[in-house]
Amino acid sequence: TLPSTLGLFDRNIVEVCRIVHEAGGLVYGDGANMNALLGRAKLGELGFDVAHLNLHKTFSTPHGGGGPGAGPVCAAPHLAPYLAAPVVAQRTNGEGAAVYELVTPPQSIGRLGGFHGNFGVLVRAYTYIRTLGAAGVKSISGNAVLNANYLMQALKDTYHLPYDRTCMHEAVFAATRQKARGASGLEIAKRLLDYGFYAPTMYFPLIVPEALMIEPTEAETRETIDAFIAALKQIDREIDETPELVQQAPHQTPVGRLNEAQAARRPNLRWRPGG
Repeated sequence: TLPSTLGLFDRNIVEVCRIVHEAGGLVYGDGANMNALLGRAKLGELGFDVAHLNLHKTFSTPHGGGGPGAGPVCAAPHLAPYLAAPVVAQRTNGEGAAVYELVTPPQSIGRLGGFHGNFGVLVRAYTYIRTLGAAGVKSISGNAVLNANYLMQALKDTYHLPYDRTCMHEAVFAATRQKARGASGLEIAKRLLDYGFYAPTMYFPLIVPEALMIEPTEAETRETIDAFIAALKQIDREIDETPELVQQAPHQTPVGRLNEAQAARRPNLRWRPGG
C-alpha cells in the first residue's frame, strides 16, 4: 500500500519495485490510500504492475460492511493478455468511427464473476470523477494531505507520534502517554463518541502500541477538524482530572459500555422477540 498504513510515503518504492522485478516478481498495489496521490503520482510509473482502486475509500461510494467491494483493477500492458474476460476493446469501423466491443484476452483465465459488478457503485464513482474534473480530483489529494498534517501538528505534543515526519492522508498516534496515566486508546476512542465524533481506527497498524489512526479525509472543514482536535486535548486533560469519564465512556450514546470479552466468547448472533 502506498502510502503505507502509517500514512507515510515510501521514499524507496522505486528501488523496491526494481529489486522485485529483477528477481522475477511482480508488484501488486493496494489502492486503499489513493486519496493521498490523486493527480500527483501514478503507481505504474513508480513500478507497480497491477493495482486495484477502492472506490469506497477514494471516490465517494459507500463503505459499509467492508465494501461494497467494487472498483477497477488496473494492470500494466504486459499483463493485458492475462486479464479475466471479458474486457472492453476499441476498434475503428469501416467508416472511421470508434466501436467498442467485449473481447477475451488471448491468455485469459476466463470469466471470474459478473462483468458489470456493482453497477450503481461504479456509476456513482464515475459521476463523482466527471463532476470534479482533473483539477477537482487533484484537489482531493491536496486537501486530504493538508488536513492530516494540520491535525498531526496540532496533536503531536499531546499524543505520541512514533513516526515524526510529514504524513500523507492520515496520521498514526500512539496513546502510550495516556495509557501510562490510566486510559487506553480504546477508552479514548469511546470517550470521543460523547463528543459527537466517530472513533478512529484503533490498535492498527500493529507495530504501533495503543495506535489511533486518524484520517480526516479531504471533505472535513477546518472547523470540524479544530473541534476534533479540541476534543482529543480535552480527553487528555480528563485522564488526570476526572479519569472515570474516560475509563467508563461512552456516557451519552444510546448503548453504553459493552462487555466486549463476553461479546467475543458468547456472541448473540440472532435476535428473538422478547430477548
